[in-house]
Amino acid sequence: MNNDFFATMRRATSSTRALNLAEATRVIQDALSGHPASGARSSNPDITPPPPMRRSKPFAVDPDAEIIEAETKQADETTDRIGDVAPSQRLRKPLGEALRILREGRLAVSAFESMPGRSFSGIPNHGPSPTIPEGAQFTSRSFSCAAGSRSYKLYVPASAPDRPHGLVVMLHGCKQHPDDFASGTGMNAVAETHGLIVAYPGQTGAHNASSCWNWFRPGDQMRDAGEPSIIAGITMELMSEFRLDRSRVFVAGLSAGGAMAAVMGETYPDLYAAVGIHSGLAYGSANDVMSAFSVMRGDASLVSPSKRRANVAHAVRTIIFQGAADMTVHPSNGERIAAAASPPGADIVTRTKTGRSAGGRTYRRTTVTDAHETPMLEYWLVEGTGHAWSGGHGGSYTDPHGPDATSEMVGFFLGKPNIQG
Repeated sequence: MNNDFFATMRRATSSTRALNLAEATRVIQDALSGHPASGARSSNPDITPPPPMRRSKPFAVDPDAEIIEAETKQADETTDRIGDVAPSQRLRKPLGEALRILREGRLAVSAFESMPGRSFSGIPNHGPSPTIPEGAQFTSRSFSCAAGSRSYKLYVPASAPDRPHGLVVMLHGCKQHPDDFASGTGMNAVAETHGLIVAYPGQTGAHNASSCWNWFRPGDQMRDAGEPSIIAGITMELMSEFRLDRSRVFVAGLSAGGAMAAVMGETYPDLYAAVGIHSGLAYGSANDVMSAFSVMRGDASLVSPSKRRANVAHAVRTIIFQGAADMTVHPSNGERIAAAASPPGADIVTRTKTGRSAGGRTYRRTTVTDAHETPMLEYWLVEGTGHAWSGGHGGSYTDPHGPDATSEMVGFFLGKPNIQG
């Protein structure tokens, strides 16, 4: 990747936010001509969770935030290939056209086929692999439909190999892969206890340079189209194979995967009984790169009613985990997800409880139940946790000090009492 180019794109974004369109245009034009503006710094993303801190107001997004950085990387590759356009012509591109190029730039599949450290499917094959107990299976599969193809890993527990008690679809974050995500969350071990199968769809570098799910693109926010169609297809295939009904089918994710889990709950409410969103973003909160940056930094309003689910009869139960010290996705996004997922009606009951995890993280848990005392919404805000899976360990983007998000999510999915208070 051309680091200078990426740096100038960050400068252009900052200028646009400041309404200095002339400066933004100059920076983008320089980048498209192959001559980034001086003073740009190279990116150096740090995946280590930040130290404990609390932010009470929107802050500037980490310019290397991986949830959407791939769009700019893809634009970098695209502009490297437009050799048929003279430099002088590129310099005269207006701001709107330049931004369109950046948004719509895509990588060819072949660009990643020979990259070291990646499997044939484009999913990174390095990093930790989960421990598989005797009798269990963790196999590689693939799924194809009109919207495209993805590989995925499937965990089948030894406790229920032929007739599992349910399915959890786990959507990883950026720069992660199925093995890494399974290892870090420890979902297989919890699934083994409850007799659940777990599917880990893998995003590829061919479809997003940082292997992020494209939660912010309109074409990937629709039913029967784009990435939601592929994830739903994997889900339905497994439901048929293992004879499962909707009441035992769930979807969860971290970061970009959490945002995509929110998309799945909204676009396929008839397919999933509950959704788990960790460090994610609300459905419909962004429709391009610029609005994605905005919502990530906390500068977004609640989702428009026009983007909300039309059929409330299929309201999907939702559990949310959010780190209060997250510097990639502003904590206010957890509140937006909770507001969007709150069930309608006058009979709901809201309870809030505070506690401390075994690892020392304090948290606030808000639970919303319906008239039948069924938990419809659960929102955990964990102090001191950054952009990481709470209670996870052994993989990337994990915080072992927080309450166990994996156990709490599965407990919520299955309607069992909470394990940690």
